[in-house]
Amino acid sequence: MTQQGALVDPPDDRTALQDGLRLVAVALTDAEIPFALVGGYAAWARGAPEPSHDADFAVTPEDVERAKEAIAAAGLDVEQPAENWLFKAFHHGQLVDVLFRMVGEPITSELLARSDVLEVLAVRMPVLQATDIVSAKLRVLGEHACDFGRLLAIVRALREQLDWPRIRADAVGHPYARAFLFLADELGITDADGASTSSDVAPGAAAPAS
Repeated sequence: MTQQGALVDPPDDRTALQDGLRLVAVALTDAEIPFALVGGYAAWARGAPEPSHDADFAVTPEDVERAKEAIAAAGLDVEQPAENWLFKAFHHGQLVDVLFRMVGEPITSELLARSDVLEVLAVRMPVLQATDIVSAKLRVLGEHACDFGRLLAIVRALREQLDWPRIRADAVGHPYARAFLFLADELGITDADGASTSSDVAPGAAAPAS
Protein backbone atom coordinates (compact mmCIF):
# COMPACT_ATOMS: atom_id res chain seq x y z
CA MET A 1 0.00 0.00 0.00
CA THR A 2 1.08 3.56 -0.64
CA GLN A 3 1.52 5.60 2.53
CA GLN A 4 2.08 9.30 2.99
CA GLY A 5 5.73 10.05 2.37
CA ALA A 6 6.35 6.74 0.60
CA LEU A 7 7.02 6.27 -3.09
CA VAL A 8 3.94 6.44 -5.29
CA ASP A 9 2.85 3.10 -6.71
CA PRO A 10 3.53 2.79 -10.46
CA PRO A 11 0.44 3.16 -12.63
CA ASP A 12 -1.28 0.16 -14.15
CA ASP A 13 -0.23 -0.73 -17.71
CA ARG A 14 -3.16 1.03 -19.45
CA THR A 15 -2.66 4.24 -17.47
CA ALA A 16 1.11 4.14 -18.05
CA LEU A 17 0.61 3.69 -21.80
CA GLN A 18 -1.89 6.54 -22.01
CA ASP A 19 0.37 8.78 -19.92
CA GLY A 20 3.28 7.92 -22.22
CA LEU A 21 1.19 8.83 -25.25
CA ARG A 22 0.30 12.20 -23.72
CA LEU A 23 3.89 12.92 -22.66
CA VAL A 24 5.24 12.21 -26.15
CA ALA A 25 2.58 14.35 -27.83
CA VAL A 26 3.23 17.28 -25.51
CA ALA A 27 7.01 16.93 -25.86
CA LEU A 28 6.86 16.98 -29.66
CA THR A 29 4.40 19.87 -29.65
CA ASP A 30 6.51 21.95 -27.28
CA ALA A 31 9.61 21.26 -29.40
CA GLU A 32 7.66 22.37 -32.50
CA ILE A 33 8.39 19.09 -34.27
CA PRO A 34 5.79 18.11 -36.90
CA PHE A 35 4.26 14.75 -35.99
CA ALA A 36 1.09 12.70 -36.02
CA LEU A 37 -0.47 10.01 -33.90
CA VAL A 38 -0.68 6.88 -36.06
CA GLY A 39 -1.55 3.21 -35.69
CA GLY A 40 -4.09 1.76 -33.28
CA TYR A 41 -4.50 4.80 -31.05
CA ALA A 42 -5.03 7.02 -34.09
CA ALA A 43 -7.79 4.66 -35.18
CA TRP A 44 -9.18 4.73 -31.61
CA ALA A 45 -9.21 8.54 -31.64
CA ARG A 46 -11.42 8.29 -34.73
CA GLY A 47 -13.84 5.75 -33.26
CA ALA A 48 -12.20 2.30 -33.43
CA PRO A 49 -11.67 -0.04 -30.44
CA GLU A 50 -8.89 0.93 -28.06
CA PRO A 51 -5.58 -0.93 -28.54
CA SER A 52 -3.66 -2.30 -25.58
CA HIS A 53 -0.10 -3.10 -26.67
CA ASP A 54 1.55 0.22 -27.60
CA ALA A 55 1.09 3.71 -29.04
CA ASP A 56 2.60 4.97 -32.30
CA PHE A 57 3.68 8.38 -33.55
CA ALA A 58 5.26 9.45 -36.82
CA VAL A 59 7.92 12.08 -37.54
CA THR A 60 9.99 12.77 -40.63
CA PRO A 61 13.51 11.29 -40.81
CA GLU A 62 14.95 14.78 -40.58
CA ASP A 63 13.40 15.30 -37.15
CA VAL A 64 14.39 11.99 -35.53
CA GLU A 65 17.26 13.27 -33.41
CA ARG A 66 15.32 16.30 -32.19
CA ALA A 67 12.38 14.03 -31.38
CA LYS A 68 14.60 11.69 -29.36
CA GLU A 69 15.97 14.63 -27.37
CA ALA A 70 12.53 16.11 -26.69
CA ILE A 71 11.03 12.80 -25.61
CA ALA A 72 13.99 11.93 -23.38
CA ALA A 73 13.75 15.36 -21.77
CA ALA A 74 10.10 14.57 -20.96
CA GLY A 75 11.29 11.66 -18.81
CA LEU A 76 10.80 8.67 -21.10
CA ASP A 77 13.53 6.08 -21.69
CA VAL A 78 14.52 6.31 -25.36
CA GLU A 79 16.09 3.36 -27.16
CA GLN A 80 17.24 2.84 -30.75
CA PRO A 81 16.58 -0.77 -31.79
CA ALA A 82 18.23 -2.55 -34.70
CA GLU A 83 15.31 -1.65 -36.97
CA ASN A 84 16.04 1.38 -39.14
CA TRP A 85 12.49 2.68 -39.33
CA LEU A 86 11.60 3.66 -35.75
CA PHE A 87 12.85 4.33 -32.27
CA LYS A 88 11.24 3.34 -28.98
CA ALA A 89 10.31 5.25 -25.85
CA PHE A 90 9.22 3.62 -22.59
CA HIS A 91 7.10 5.01 -19.77
CA HIS A 92 6.84 2.72 -16.74
CA GLY A 93 7.62 -0.18 -19.07
CA GLN A 94 4.93 0.71 -21.61
CA LEU A 95 6.01 1.24 -25.19
CA VAL A 96 5.58 4.24 -27.46
CA ASP A 97 6.99 3.70 -30.95
CA VAL A 98 8.08 6.71 -32.99
CA LEU A 99 8.19 5.84 -36.67
CA PHE A 100 10.14 7.68 -39.34
CA ARG A 101 9.40 5.11 -42.04
CA MET A 102 6.05 3.42 -42.59
CA VAL A 103 5.38 0.49 -44.93
CA GLY A 104 8.95 0.87 -46.15
CA GLU A 105 8.63 4.53 -47.13
CA PRO A 106 9.95 7.60 -45.29
CA ILE A 107 7.39 9.65 -43.39
CA THR A 108 6.81 12.82 -45.40
CA SER A 109 5.71 16.30 -44.48
CA GLU A 110 2.78 15.83 -46.86
CA LEU A 111 1.54 12.79 -44.94
CA LEU A 112 1.75 14.65 -41.64
CA ALA A 113 0.04 17.70 -43.12
CA ARG A 114 -3.01 15.59 -44.01
CA SER A 115 -3.57 14.88 -40.32
CA ASP A 116 -6.39 16.47 -38.32
CA VAL A 117 -5.90 18.01 -34.90
CA LEU A 118 -8.11 16.10 -32.47
CA GLU A 119 -8.40 15.89 -28.70
CA VAL A 120 -6.94 12.59 -27.55
CA LEU A 121 -6.89 11.79 -23.83
CA ALA A 122 -7.44 15.51 -23.09
CA VAL A 123 -4.46 16.58 -25.26
CA ARG A 124 -4.91 18.16 -28.68
CA MET A 125 -2.61 16.56 -31.24
CA PRO A 126 -2.43 15.78 -34.99
CA VAL A 127 -4.01 12.42 -35.81
CA LEU A 128 -3.41 10.63 -39.11
CA GLN A 129 -6.37 10.53 -41.48
CA ALA A 130 -8.51 7.39 -41.35
CA THR A 131 -7.67 6.47 -44.96
CA ASP A 132 -3.94 6.70 -44.27
CA ILE A 133 -4.32 4.63 -41.09
CA VAL A 134 -6.20 1.80 -42.83
CA SER A 135 -4.05 1.90 -45.97
CA ALA A 136 -0.90 1.44 -43.89
CA LYS A 137 -2.42 -1.37 -41.82
CA LEU A 138 -3.50 -3.19 -44.98
CA ARG A 139 -0.12 -2.90 -46.66
CA VAL A 140 1.81 -4.33 -43.70
CA LEU A 141 -0.32 -7.49 -43.68
CA GLY A 142 1.77 -10.54 -44.48
CA GLU A 143 2.40 -14.17 -43.72
CA HIS A 144 3.61 -13.43 -40.19
CA ALA A 145 1.22 -10.55 -39.40
CA CYS A 146 -2.25 -11.28 -40.67
CA ASP A 147 -4.82 -10.45 -37.97
CA PHE A 148 -7.93 -9.83 -40.03
CA GLY A 149 -10.15 -9.86 -36.93
CA ARG A 150 -8.57 -6.79 -35.32
CA LEU A 151 -8.46 -4.98 -38.66
CA LEU A 152 -12.12 -5.76 -39.40
CA ALA A 153 -13.10 -4.06 -36.14
CA ILE A 154 -11.15 -0.95 -37.14
CA VAL A 155 -12.56 -0.83 -40.67
CA ARG A 156 -16.13 -1.34 -39.46
CA ALA A 157 -15.73 1.63 -37.11
CA LEU A 158 -14.05 3.93 -39.63
CA ARG A 159 -15.84 2.85 -42.84
CA GLU A 160 -17.63 6.15 -43.42
CA GLN A 161 -14.35 8.09 -43.07
CA LEU A 162 -12.47 6.03 -45.67
CA ASP A 163 -11.57 6.88 -49.25
CA TRP A 164 -12.15 3.38 -50.62
CA PRO A 165 -10.87 4.06 -54.17
CA ARG A 166 -7.53 5.27 -52.74
CA ILE A 167 -7.32 2.28 -50.39
CA ARG A 168 -7.95 -0.10 -53.30
CA ALA A 169 -5.29 1.67 -55.37
CA ASP A 170 -2.81 1.43 -52.49
CA ALA A 171 -3.55 -2.31 -52.16
CA VAL A 172 -2.39 -3.10 -55.70
CA GLY A 173 0.65 -5.36 -55.43
CA HIS A 174 -0.18 -6.37 -51.84
CA PRO A 175 -1.93 -9.77 -51.97
CA TYR A 176 -2.84 -9.91 -48.27
CA ALA A 177 -4.36 -6.43 -48.49
CA ARG A 178 -6.37 -7.49 -51.52
CA ALA A 179 -7.54 -10.61 -49.69
CA PHE A 180 -8.71 -8.48 -46.79
CA LEU A 181 -10.60 -6.15 -49.13
CA PHE A 182 -12.31 -9.15 -50.74
CA LEU A 183 -13.43 -10.31 -47.29
CA ALA A 184 -14.59 -6.81 -46.35
CA ASP A 185 -16.55 -6.62 -49.63
CA GLU A 186 -18.23 -9.94 -48.88
CA LEU A 187 -19.16 -8.73 -45.39
CA GLY A 188 -20.75 -5.58 -46.81
CA ILE A 189 -18.30 -3.24 -45.07
CA THR A 190 -16.85 -1.47 -48.11
CA ASP A 191 -18.11 0.59 -51.02
CA ALA A 192 -18.30 -2.44 -53.33
CA ASP A 193 -21.24 -2.33 -55.76
CA GLY A 194 -24.24 -4.08 -54.26
CA ALA A 195 -22.65 -4.49 -50.85
CA SER A 196 -25.01 -4.34 -47.90
CA THR A 197 -24.79 -1.65 -45.25
CA SER A 198 -23.55 -2.46 -41.76
CA SER A 199 -27.15 -2.59 -40.52
CA ASP A 200 -27.81 -5.52 -42.87
CA VAL A 201 -24.80 -7.60 -41.88
CA ALA A 202 -24.07 -8.90 -38.42
CA PRO A 203 -20.42 -8.98 -37.28
CA GLY A 204 -18.75 -12.03 -38.79
CA ALA A 205 -21.66 -12.79 -41.14
CA ALA A 206 -21.54 -12.80 -44.92
CA ALA A 207 -23.51 -10.25 -46.88
CA PRO A 208 -26.76 -11.55 -48.37
CA ALA A 209 -26.50 -12.73 -51.96
CA SER A 210 -27.64 -10.11 -54.46
